[in-house]
Amino acid sequence: MGLMTRAFILIAMVACLTSVAHAIAGQATFYTPPYTPSSCFGFEDRGVMILAANSVLFNNRAACGTRYRVTCTGRTNLGVLEPCTGQSVEVTVVDLCPGCASDQIDLSQEAFAVIANPDAGRILIDYVQ
Repeated sequence: MGLMTRAFILIAMVACLTSVAHAIAGQATFYTPPYTPSSCFGFEDRGVMILAANSVLFNNRAACGTRYRVTCTGRTNLGVLEPCTGQSVEVTVVDLCPGCASDQIDLSQEAFAVIANPDAGRILIDYVQ
């Protein structure tokens, strides 16, 4: 194997490890329309690929507009044995989820359905900015 090939493989491995190291593990639930008004944008429609953040992540509106890539990593209950679709979804923080635990986010129903079977209700996730 040539020196350039080895260097490329090493760089690719480091890049993969870096992105995994920054992922935040948690849980996700979903909420249903209407999605306005929101804490961040009032009656401005920000689409359906959105999330309501827990109070720590929300940080008194500092997280408004921040985008995250969310991936389902597993189930939290016996209701749906394999809830994950294998896809990730890009979502934007638009609201506060006052009832969410510090490791939880609340996705729009549409965003949740991209990454998991909505019948699961609650899933394990990784998310990264």
